[in-house]
Amino acid sequence: MITKKDLANTWAVFKREFLAYFNSPVAYVIVVIFLLTTMGFAFLFGGFLKSNNASLTQSFFFWHPWIYIVLAPAVGMRLWSEEQRLGTLELLMTMPIAPWHAIVGKYFAAASVWLLGLFLTFPIAWTVFYLGDPDRGPIITGYVASYCYAIGCLAVTSAVSAFTRSQVVCFIVSVAFCLLLTLIGYQPVVEWFQRALPSSMDFVAKGIAYTSFMDHFFEMTKGILNFRDLVYFASVVIIGLIITDQALRSKRA
Repeated sequence: MITKKDLANTWAVFKREFLAYFNSPVAYVIVVIFLLTTMGFAFLFGGFLKSNNASLTQSFFFWHPWIYIVLAPAVGMRLWSEEQRLGTLELLMTMPIAPWHAIVGKYFAAASVWLLGLFLTFPIAWTVFYLGDPDRGPIITGYVASYCYAIGCLAVTSAVSAFTRSQVVCFIVSVAFCLLLTLIGYQPVVEWFQRALPSSMDFVAKGIAYTSFMDHFFEMTKGILNFRDLVYFASVVIIGLIITDQALRSKRA
């Protein structure tokens, strides 16, 4: 059972970590790059002004997974790698808080950076509503899908950062994992699996695609939030944090 003390400890870690992001230029730089790339891709490559589709799915949200592959690990690579490099991990773990207080607090601090980044993209949604009368469903679910993708990549990065004290190594490995979890659900890759495998094993290709972030992301951008997609991303976050916990506990042993 979660007590008030648990919440207070988690909040203390969250506040410390969240402010740490904005006490350095890291968060500002990443958020600005995110805004420039999402807006730039929407206008330059997504055909936002030329498209008659006001849902933002193809012109705006389509590019988010590819951006998160790089930028989400850039935010999360310092979660535990920095603590290990500075030697403050041992100090943090000897404080009168449970390890999961620190894990959850630090993770949600990083997740809040992305919540802020997504919120700052509101001008493009405002423009769509100002110029036309779009279907609100795909836009709302598109933002939910985008945020789920971001926190999924953050969970992967959190797990990786618990195994290394090098932020560079954490970044490279996390990008590789996030890219893999994206590509195995990318339609050309899924079709390749289907051609490579016998027709009787088509379920294998579908099973591989189901484990991909991309498969669930595009399902969510269609305007309907499917419970299975939300459960999938929640499972990714929980598994990532459990792996983080086990990795940190092994270092204490």
